[in-house]
Amino acid sequence: MPLVKSLSIFSLILLPLMAHQTQAAILPEAETVTKITLAKKPTSKPMSIAYVPFYQRYYVADGGLAPMGSETEAPISKSQIHVYSAEGQYLQSVKPGYDNRSIYFNQTTKKLETVTYNISSNAGFSPNTGIFSLELDDQGNLTENSKDISGFNSAFGDASTIPTLDHETNHYFAKQGRSNLVWVIDLNKDEKIEEIKLDLKTAGVQFDDITDYYCAYTGIKGEELAVLDVDHKAVLVFDIKGKFVAKSALPSTLKLRSQNHIAGLGYTNGLFFVYHEPEGEFGTFYGFKVSDLAK
Repeated sequence: MPLVKSLSIFSLILLPLMAHQTQAAILPEAETVTKITLAKKPTSKPMSIAYVPFYQRYYVADGGLAPMGSETEAPISKSQIHVYSAEGQYLQSVKPGYDNRSIYFNQTTKKLETVTYNISSNAGFSPNTGIFSLELDDQGNLTENSKDISGFNSAFGDASTIPTLDHETNHYFAKQGRSNLVWVIDLNKDEKIEEIKLDLKTAGVQFDDITDYYCAYTGIKGEELAVLDVDHKAVLVFDIKGKFVAKSALPSTLKLRSQNHIAGLGYTNGLFFVYHEPEGEFGTFYGFKVSDLAK
């Protein structure tokens, strides 16, 4: 048999196997790896969570609009960020003054960063609107100090979007509300550089089944994007082009509520985090492993 023909036959056999292996990496049932039981009442509602490996600590960011300014009070958000050890022990709470939407550890800058509400809605002149780095001391404790990274940028689209970051390209992924659309953003440009359409039809869901404003960027090749299917209690995984890969079912005992469409979400430390409000006095964050390829 000619070599070229042999290679062609081998390729036809190999490609389906590779596709099966990618799908097989997604766990049919998500594995609970960690739980962060909140020890302090959220300022308004928990928005997202980040893990900083240097200090082995989790940082839970609340979201909430700033009060209207007055002669005696600046329009600064009262939202806090709460710090927990890797084992879930409560350590501290700090008020940096941001209406947090997304908090994450930037692997390139080695900084803890936050994206605020309304970054894209021409409110860049308002105090504390944009992207900021949050200062940590030598032990990993939060201070109230921060630095500007970016202000108003219309490329993020929806005012409530909870963006996630690809650390290698420095591109953000911003899901648009009540849709299957994820916009890709370069901070150096004021328009989206790409629009990804998640294949919800193949996934067997409608746009109102899944989270409105959050799409995780996992960093796993072939499994780059993940969203929470609130109505069917599952994490849906897509590739970087929006093609559906597989789903990972969450525990049936999890009671997801309407707020899970817009809050209580995060992807950090290789885990997909979901806020479970009924558990504990102030709720609990579950960290789920959904892929065998997650580090």
